[in-house]
Amino acid sequence: MGNRAGGVLADTSVWIEFFKNKSDAGKRLEGLISGGIVFVCGIVMFELLQGVKSETERAAIKSALSGLPHIEMSASLWEKSAQISASLKKDGLTIPLSDIFIAALAMEHNLAVFTLDKHFEKIPGVKIYK
Repeated sequence: MGNRAGGVLADTSVWIEFFKNKSDAGKRLEGLISGGIVFVCGIVMFELLQGVKSETERAAIKSALSGLPHIEMSASLWEKSAQISASLKKDGLTIPLSDIFIAALAMEHNLAVFTLDKHFEKIPGVKIYK
């Protein structure tokens, strides 16, 4: 896939902060969006939309994500995700599948993951946006 060095794939944990008032992580994400380096994927979209409490929230989420470049899983990434998960389980680590999918997408597209979730630090090869 294309070289997207410097790009960021924001995890659901950061997007949740983005929609809160006065959140430091949310303000940082807002700045990255303004800089044109934030990507979105279906897994994050799913996680955000499945938790909405109103149509107003749904519209706000869809609006915030609509202008961002979208990346998605391919057949080879599903396979890579399975390999990552199996390797982690062999080492005694169980990581949520959604985090493994996000990590695989980020690695494939040369993106750093912006997250508040410590799971990502346990996945070899993932660049964490600090």
